[in-house]
Order: sequence, then structure tokens, then C-alpha cells
Amino acid sequence: MLNNIADGLVYFAVFLLSTTLHEAAHAWVAKRGGDLTAYHGGQVTLDPIPHIRREPFGMLILPLLTVLISGFPFGFASAPYDPRWAMQHPKRAAWMSLAGPGANLLIVILSAIAIRVLAAQGIVRAPQAISFGHIAASEAGGWWPAVAFMLGAFFCMNLLLAAFNLLPLPPLDGSGALPLLLSDETSRKYQQFIWQTPGIRFMGLFLAWQFFGFLFRPILVGAVNLLYPSFDYR
Repeated sequence: MLNNIADGLVYFAVFLLSTTLHEAAHAWVAKRGGDLTAYHGGQVTLDPIPHIRREPFGMLILPLLTVLISGFPFGFASAPYDPRWAMQHPKRAAWMSLAGPGANLLIVILSAIAIRVLAAQGIVRAPQAISFGHIAASEAGGWWPAVAFMLGAFFCMNLLLAAFNLLPLPPLDGSGALPLLLSDETSRKYQQFIWQTPGIRFMGLFLAWQFFGFLFRPILVGAVNLLYPSFDYR
């Protein structure tokens, strides 16, 4: 139980930092695209405090409660934007939507590079079996086992955040990115439909949670097999 909570607190810290980067990326790209809503809200920053101030329940209270209950943080966050700007510039709004998962994928890549560099030096190695967060092992002593676990936690948490948010279901970022595949007029009709039908967002979240558990394991295994090409994890 104590190990689960200890691991969960690491996952919480990783969740907090990763979600902060996710929302800051949304806010920064929106600012670059002409919408200053999140900028004026103080969210073009890697400081977690403004993001926690906007969503204290989703970024702090709920994740800590779920760590204590289940050993894993569950939470949410958001960055504000102007819907009128999104309707006027659907392609810019789509890039804003992709920015959050893109930031998470960047952390996945950086974590993978760090693991590969340490593996080349013999400090970490591929484990016999993998599970969430536990994708690198080390017998080097000192802080290296903790570093291996932390890198694995960043890799897995950000892979999860990117994959989940890229599902093309409202209100997730994958849905917001659909205007890149649509004409501007069709994009506006789609956005208007989403805004005028709030129930579809609840339905989208429900479907996402129902099916994501089945989708993520193959994604994680595939990503770790790319990390260690000579292994064939199942």
C-alpha cells in the first residue's frame, strides 16, 4: 500500500508538471494565433500555480484524492479561449488544440532520448516485463533506480495524456483539431454544433473513458518496443 502511494505521488508530480506544459502550450499557441484570453489569464507560463488557480479541483484536489484511493492520479485542466476567435479562425484554433498533446509527445521523446543515453552507458536497462511507469530498470545504485522510474513515469504519463487527448471526441483536443481536415465553413458549423449541444461533450467523455483502457495498452507496448528495438514486449 505504501509503495502504491509513493509511486502515486510520483505520478501526481509528473501529472502536475505535464498538465501544466500541456495547458501552457495551448495558451501560447492561442496567443500566437491572436487570442489573448489565456495570456491575460496568466496561463502562458510553466509555473503550475496559475493553472492550479484556474482548476484547483481538477489539478490538485481530485488527483491527490485518487492517489490516496487508487495509487494513481485522475484529474483535468483547461486553458480558456475565445469561441468567437475559434469560429473566425478555425485552422488557428485547430493548431491550438494540437499544441497540448504535441507538448506531451515532446516530453515522451525527450524521456526516450534520456533513457536511451543512459542505456548506452549501462546505467539503465530494459526490464524483463513492463507496466505503466516501469519501463526502465537500473542496478547502478544510488539515485539511478529512482531516476529510471521517474523517466519511465514521464514517458508513460505523457504518452497517456497525448493519446487520450487526441481521441476525436468532443471536448478532447482531437475533436478540436478536426478543422484541419475540414473547410472553414464546415468547421464553423461543426464548432457551432458542439457549442450548442453541451450534452455531446459528456457523451464524448463517457465514450473516451469506456474505450481508452483497451486502446492504451497496445499504444504503450508499441512505444516501448520502439524504445527497445531488440525486445518484443506483449
